[in-house]
Amino acid sequence: MPDADDPARTPTRRRGAALEAALLEAAWAELAEVGYPALTMENVAARAGTGRAVLYRRWPSRSELVLAALKHHQPQFSAASAPPDTGSLREDVLSLLRDMSSRTGELMAGISFMFADYYSQTGESPAVWRERFMVDRPSSMPAILDRAIARGEADPARITDQVLRLPVDLVRHDLIMTLGPVPESTLVKIVDELFLPLVRP
Repeated sequence: MPDADDPARTPTRRRGAALEAALLEAAWAELAEVGYPALTMENVAARAGTGRAVLYRRWPSRSELVLAALKHHQPQFSAASAPPDTGSLREDVLSLLRDMSSRTGELMAGISFMFADYYSQTGESPAVWRERFMVDRPSSMPAILDRAIARGEADPARITDQVLRLPVDLVRHDLIMTLGPVPESTLVKIVDELFLPLVRP
């Protein structure tokens, strides 16, 4: 009799990355259909056509599985294409933040209802989600600042790691707090009132 936890039971004989992607797709579909409170490892495994031990070998808890499914579905937090190059530091940073706010805000607004119970049941805060989900994303800011320095728009002696991360970190904060796109007026204030005065010669 075939092992219920053997991914080879499935017709496509999924393994490795293909199996993991199928599991995360199943978890996402289950989350969207029943919400976090009713989501179970058993039902996710059944939806994926495998056994729950396959899930537990990768994600030891339901909350870890849900976070992995969200990460699997989220867009990159920095632009997938080349960093903006408008010829102006101000416009480059605004362009980057607008893109980040639009794509990420739309995602977060669309899934916020799924996570209302996640936070209440796990006791975790949005800050925990941020650490697990939003860190270590490629950043366009170094390339933008390098060009600005070459144009004489920024002073390299004033650009610390904290200053470099400031615009994106502030937008991330607003995205987490509001679960929607950041208003244009807020983006302009972040750039004009907080960031540019710190880096200009």
